[in-house]
Amino acid sequence: MSSPRALSDIKRDLESFVGSKIRLKANRGRNRIVEREGVLESIYPNIFVIKLNERKIERRVSYTYADVLTETVELFVYDKQDLEIRIASANN
Repeated sequence: MSSPRALSDIKRDLESFVGSKIRLKANRGRNRIVEREGVLESIYPNIFVIKLNERKIERRVSYTYADVLTETVELFVYDKQDLEIRIASANN
């Protein structure tokens, strides 16, 4: 079994996808899983921000790198052919 990646590795992976269209899958507890599409807007030392367009309303949500490490949040980026590629998983 491989060891989990460091938070700095996850942050470095996300930095290359700033401005890219992504799909977010977040576990909100009590069997509630939220899936949304948006754009990875910015990266900060402890959090990253995703801009969502829901029903013509722009919202921004933020998550920590620890959320990705604990797999509470999964991120998928779209490539040029609109195929999904999983990014920033804890065990890659």
